[in-house]
Amino acid sequence: MEVKISDTNAQSGLGWAMDKYSTIFNRCWMTWGVLGTFLFATGDAFGESKLTQLRVYPEQVKLETAADRQLLVVQAVREDGVTVDVSHEAKFQIADQQFVKLEGTTLCPQADGKTEIRVEYGGLVKSIPLEVVKATEARPVSFKLDVMPVLMKSGCNSGSCHGAARGKDGFRLSLFGYDPDGDYHRIVRELPGRRVDLAVPEASLLVEKSVGAVPHGGGKRFEMTSDLNKTFVDWVAANCPQDPTDVPVCTSLSLYPPDGVLDGEGTKQQVTVRATYSDGSDRDVTALTLFMSNNDNSATISPEGIIQAGARGEAFIMARFATFTVGSHFVVLPKWHQYEAKAMPSANYIDDLVNKKLMKLRIEPSGKADDEAFLRRVYLDLVGILPTEEEYVAFMTDTNPQKRDLLIDQLVERKEFTEVWVSKWAEWLMMRSSNQTSYKSIVLYYNWLSEQIAENVPLNVMVRDILSANGGTFKNAPTNFYQIERDTLKVSENVAQIFMGMRTQCAQCHNHPFDRWTQDDYYAFASFFSQIGRKEAEDYRETIIFNSGGGDVRHPVNGKVMEPVFLGGPKADTKGKDRREVLANWLASPENPYFAENFVNRVWHHFFGIGIVDPIDDVRISNPPSNEPLLKELAKRFTASNYNFKQLVKEIVRSEAYQRSTQRNESNATDEKNFAHQSLRRIKAESMLDIITQVTSGREKFRGLPLGARAVQIADGQTSNYFLTTFGRATRETACSCEVKMEPTLSQALHLLNGDSSNQKIAQGNLVGKWLQEKVPHEEIVQRLYIRCLSRKATPAELDVLLPTLAESKDPKKDLDDVFWALLNSREFIFNH
Repeated sequence: MEVKISDTNAQSGLGWAMDKYSTIFNRCWMTWGVLGTFLFATGDAFGESKLTQLRVYPEQVKLETAADRQLLVVQAVREDGVTVDVSHEAKFQIADQQFVKLEGTTLCPQADGKTEIRVEYGGLVKSIPLEVVKATEARPVSFKLDVMPVLMKSGCNSGSCHGAARGKDGFRLSLFGYDPDGDYHRIVRELPGRRVDLAVPEASLLVEKSVGAVPHGGGKRFEMTSDLNKTFVDWVAANCPQDPTDVPVCTSLSLYPPDGVLDGEGTKQQVTVRATYSDGSDRDVTALTLFMSNNDNSATISPEGIIQAGARGEAFIMARFATFTVGSHFVVLPKWHQYEAKAMPSANYIDDLVNKKLMKLRIEPSGKADDEAFLRRVYLDLVGILPTEEEYVAFMTDTNPQKRDLLIDQLVERKEFTEVWVSKWAEWLMMRSSNQTSYKSIVLYYNWLSEQIAENVPLNVMVRDILSANGGTFKNAPTNFYQIERDTLKVSENVAQIFMGMRTQCAQCHNHPFDRWTQDDYYAFASFFSQIGRKEAEDYRETIIFNSGGGDVRHPVNGKVMEPVFLGGPKADTKGKDRREVLANWLASPENPYFAENFVNRVWHHFFGIGIVDPIDDVRISNPPSNEPLLKELAKRFTASNYNFKQLVKEIVRSEAYQRSTQRNESNATDEKNFAHQSLRRIKAESMLDIITQVTSGREKFRGLPLGARAVQIADGQTSNYFLTTFGRATRETACSCEVKMEPTLSQALHLLNGDSSNQKIAQGNLVGKWLQEKVPHEEIVQRLYIRCLSRKATPAELDVLLPTLAESKDPKKDLDDVFWALLNSREFIFNH
């Protein structure tokens, strides 16, 4: 396998070289293509590729008040899937021009009424409805609706500027605008007459520093002639009005177009952003939106909302306004990329959705892994050990075309399968003894969890039992969830992270910078856990968890008592009820879309080494899924199956995506997140120790377990040894997925080379010595070692190197033990491939 893994690296190098030379070729082709288009164009700007669809965004327009505007974006779709921004080339025709006028691609109100706009391009036509109301009424400038967005877009309230904990140069704003009332006071009232000049608005320090008229540590933020500056000036000129308490708030945000496929470096695409408010109104906020890209190498976006394509790849374009962040996926292809779609094998709906994304990216998947690679992979992933020699022979000689599916069914029912997943849940639930949680409690908690997974209890039932648990930590083991962590705020953070995949910690101090969660959301969710009571039982090691019926959480800014509100959901009815029980019934149900998505993503990560959302417990808008339709469909089917965990596992493992080879081809050489090939994954610490023990016939001893138990059976996070620590076993101190360390290190390599785990176990097991006593031929011993360690036979090339040496050996046992040692230290053994 050393050769195989080297081949993978070489292939990656070949892919890099091909990309390099194809870039040169593409540039030459682009030069010829521009000339060719000029010489041979016949009215079709896209050559032979025809248009199949014309899209206009937004799909309906309502203008309200004289100040309202709407930027239109027109997107043409070619038959090859490429999208082109034709906003400035399209022909616009307004049915009744008395109601609205068009300035470039922006609609401006003229008079109240309804009409429609007809958009035509390339022989395709699209019409959208238009309504204008209060066309002659002026809309007063608002601090929260107009000034605060300018501070956000300009970066004034960011952590590196006035949003820092102590502000900058004596002026502090709330980070990302989490406290608008406080910001108003600091701008207008804190130093009267200094920051705003009601007599001469243009001379206000707020204005002059923003446009660079006076020295400013943050530099010039925008032009004096810009609409952003006009907003500041108009607000000061209106005597800095403070908004009424019932001022509308933004309730949703939409970014258009929702996706795109850009044809080559330099291609541009305008976006438009529309906000909807609590009073039912909506508004084009493109000019007030802060734009970001998660991959500037593939696509950048200007402050005006113009995307510019770069290198081949995929970028998620984000728009932030008020407390909302939304985004759209954009794929960038090489200019005039020639792609011949080929049929991609599909075993189920998972493959259909993975292949659809690969088709969009013009990526060809790797072929199917051979039986030996599949056998080793599925054993490691499902039961955490390697197949025995007998299991290897039985599988390899089986001629049943359904043998892979049959093997999956068998492995899922083994006790080792349960142990692997109990170990994972123990990490997620932070099962670890401490001064406040006894070792006995952890063991009972672990045993309860084992029963749930072994019996395939629906996941929603298991989670509800954990979150709503009352009673003693001995008698009702799930209550230990509230004993392991006792702080109310941290409990709420753990629940969000474990059961919904969300890290809400940022919102404890300020509105989340890259997600929708505000301080209000954070403390309203935390209030579900404010009435947890605890008291000692007869046994001093046991604690009784109960609903105290009293206790609140207060907002740190205004001191308001926060009522329980589901995270991302409605207000909860908790009057006279156990708040945790109300939360549990909502959280582990179809009403909460994050629950199923979180767990299918966690299961997917186990089998691919990367989640559809990655990290798996950092779900946010600015960390989008690599394949959202796949995530949604997995969650939908998981929910429809009544949260049947084993069924979900079988569907994933039976897919072509899972069973693909790790060998890459030219088109997927650089792909890391679209599942065009399987990933080389370093084996987890517990499984690594278990398979070393397995193949050497050694035995380990862990606290509370009999001699010969597996490391994956350890209940307590406090129990460990040097090997497990070195190979990154989770300490279970937090709910973060980052607790598990999977990166190879020098310490790991040195321990395998010189430590007790391989050398002593080879000696203790004495497998080679036993086989030699049984007169087993050297070649057969070599083949047995290869099968035990690598789940494959030695290749002819490997035998040609080993057998002559062994034939001349004066000490065959020592040399065969060296072969054994070499196999245990090979990359092929250490990695799941």
